[in-house]
Order: sequence, then C-alpha cells, then structure tokens
Amino acid sequence: MSEKGIDSPLLHLIAVVGQTATGKTALAVQIALRHNGEVISADSRQVYRGLDLGTGKVTQEETCGVPHHMIDVVDVNDVYSVMKFQRDALAAIADIHARGKLPIVCGGTGQYIDAILDDASLPDVDPNPQLRESLSTLSNEELLARLNELDPRRAATIEPENPHRLVRAIEIATALGAVPELSEAQPRFNALVIGCRFADTENYRARIRARIVERIDAGMFEEAERLLNEGISLDRMRALGLEYRHLADWLAAGALRDTNTVESFIETLALDIWAYARRQRTWFKRRETIEWFDVDREGEIERAILFFPTK
Repeated sequence: MSEKGIDSPLLHLIAVVGQTATGKTALAVQIALRHNGEVISADSRQVYRGLDLGTGKVTQEETCGVPHHMIDVVDVNDVYSVMKFQRDALAAIADIHARGKLPIVCGGTGQYIDAILDDASLPDVDPNPQLRESLSTLSNEELLARLNELDPRRAATIEPENPHRLVRAIEIATALGAVPELSEAQPRFNALVIGCRFADTENYRARIRARIVERIDAGMFEEAERLLNEGISLDRMRALGLEYRHLADWLAAGALRDTNTVESFIETLALDIWAYARRQRTWFKRRETIEWFDVDREGEIERAILFFPTK
C-alpha cells in the first residue's frame, strides 16, 4: 500500500475491481478471510432479488462464511439508482468499521465503485417527461450519438444497446453537462484498489464463453422463465441489460427450448459481454491508483491476497 496513506485519518478500505469474469468475487472472499473483512458488492444488478445466475451472484458456499452486503436488497421491479446505492453502501461500510472489520468493496460497475470511493456529488436530476418523450422515437444508435455530443466520456462506457440507460444518461447530461473527472473528486477512504485482469486476451475471451455455458448448465434459461412467470415483464428484463436482454429476446421468440440455437445464443451473448468488458476497461483506466494483477498468470492471485499489509 502506498506510504502516503498509512497515516491518513481516513478509514481504511480495500476495493477489488475490474472487468467481468476475472475472478473478483473469489479474490475478495480470500482477502476478507485473511484480513477479517466483509464484502460490499458494487454490482448494479446483483442488488436485485432473483437475478442470480444471469449476474453470477455469489452462492452461500462461495462466500466461505464471509458476510456479503448490497446483494438482494430490492425487488427486481424497483429502480435502484446510484444515489440509493451510495447511501446504502456507505451505511454498510460504516457498520463494518464500527464492528472492527475491514470493508472490502467488490464489483465491476464503475459508477458504483466511484460512488463509494470518491467524495463527489452525484447528479440529482429529476425525470424530464418532455425530453423522454422526444427521445422515445430514436434508435439506440441515435441515442448514443446524442449522448456522445453531450458527454463523450459517458458515451464511451455506457451499454449502447440499453435504451433506458441511454435516455437517463442524456437526461443527466442535458441538465448538468459532463460528469466531473476523478481528479476533481476527493477520496472518501484510505483505499487500496486492486484490479483483476487477464494478460492473455484469447484466454479471457474463452473464460467469458465458458462462464456463459456454466450458467446455462446451472439453469439460467429456467431462471429467465421463472422471472417471466413471476410477473417480470420482457421490457423490464431487457432494461436489466446484458444476459437478461438476450434472455428476454429469446423468451419472446420462444427459442429457449430450441437446442439447435443455443450455440447462437452463447456466441451472441459472448460478443456482447466482450464489448461490455472493453467499456469496463475504459472506465477503470481513469483511476490511475489501481494496483493491477494478471489473474491468469501463475502466482498473481496469491500475490494479490497478500498485497494488503496485515495490521
């Protein structure tokens, strides 16, 4: 850990960040076991109850007894904002500190990570019905182009196939302009930020695909059908992005039981997740203090577990 932070009056915290499918959760659990810690999830979809296999939510067995916070906190039909996450996550972190434990933030949602680590004001922008109405007829490509005119940095990291997020981003950018750079925000904690990444690109792409297959085998299609039967609309499922957008499209087409098209589903979703991972990489490049570890290289995971100095 950087010596400049050792005598800081700020509270200590570890954050494990990085792209999807890089083993962040398993690493955070091992660090927590070594350093008497508890994990705070920073994932924009794991906050929702019922989104388990599609989000890769940690299982009870995988926690190894380490308490996890900010998972399954709201109903899937509710809309959980970054501001709500910040409020609830900071409360959880304060409680962990009060009990003499070490908070370990873990996730790949860049906005959620920033909301915890940086003491900067979040955009408090009310919905603009007139603007939303004017945007309702635009395609995803046109929405992305509009956002790019307003805030190129946000346009480079947003999920371009998600019209709900695109509209909301345009709404915020229209009201406030571009979001502040990280350099303008003050640190909220004395944080060590560990980054997980793959050194070998092809190895990483293979891992993304393998994880999709694992989730399908574990029942991801059945999870989507259950959500639909429980009253989750296809539009709401699509708004959740990535896996759930593809699952909603396949549910609408009645294709989930067609074994001949499963391979097409896997390949299409893998390409989408790969594109998302590239946007995550762009987002985290903004934070220059991340200590990166190549998790596909021998000994790197062990080195990351031991990296934080024991008190």
